[in-house]
Amino acid sequence: MDAWTLHWLEASGSLAEFRKELVGEFETAYEALAFRMVPPRLDVLVQRLPGETIPELGLVGRAYRSSMFSMTLDPDNPNFIPNLRAGALRRQVIHEVHHCLRMAGPGYGWTLGEALVSEGLAGQFARYLLNTDPERWEREVGSTELLNSPVGLQALESSYYDHSEWFFGSGNKPKWLGYSLGYQMVGCWLASRQDVDIFTWVNVPAADIIAAALERGLITATS
Repeated sequence: MDAWTLHWLEASGSLAEFRKELVGEFETAYEALAFRMVPPRLDVLVQRLPGETIPELGLVGRAYRSSMFSMTLDPDNPNFIPNLRAGALRRQVIHEVHHCLRMAGPGYGWTLGEALVSEGLAGQFARYLLNTDPERWEREVGSTELLNSPVGLQALESSYYDHSEWFFGSGNKPKWLGYSLGYQMVGCWLASRQDVDIFTWVNVPAADIIAAALERGLITATS
């Protein structure tokens, strides 16, 4: 793991009893990425914060910039150990690494459409590298429901959108709608291509993926 430096932030709680297992998961993610590309140099903040993770997982990642992301863990959460041993951490690591890679290129994005694409790409990238199923939030809203209620193109072009409502269901939208929609949008784009090289996995313009989703009916040109 030569290109990644893990920084253990322990003022809020020790992770010593889990460190060996956690490092093993980071190493698995690193090796999966290294098989396809030279891993970027990254600083990774690893911290223990009770109650500050995805409740269903007991952990959560966050990318801050092209060279740094964090992984927050809550061993007190009863879902933490089962998910850790089912590979959730390595999947989250790859997800956040993709965000960092994209931040070094076209950026995460400012519009709803760009955010959907960035999240969908990161999720599909984890599936591609680790050969895993979609995460729960990536399949919470099914394709039939998404096709029956396509999102208007005008909404995707807006930079004034409620990220929490679209991705976490804090308003009137279904919980995890943004993750499910983004994952399906990228799936439409992948289905239209024979192969995707690593450079394209990271740098594909959001407009290309939105166009593929529009063609498949996930997005409508009318508001």
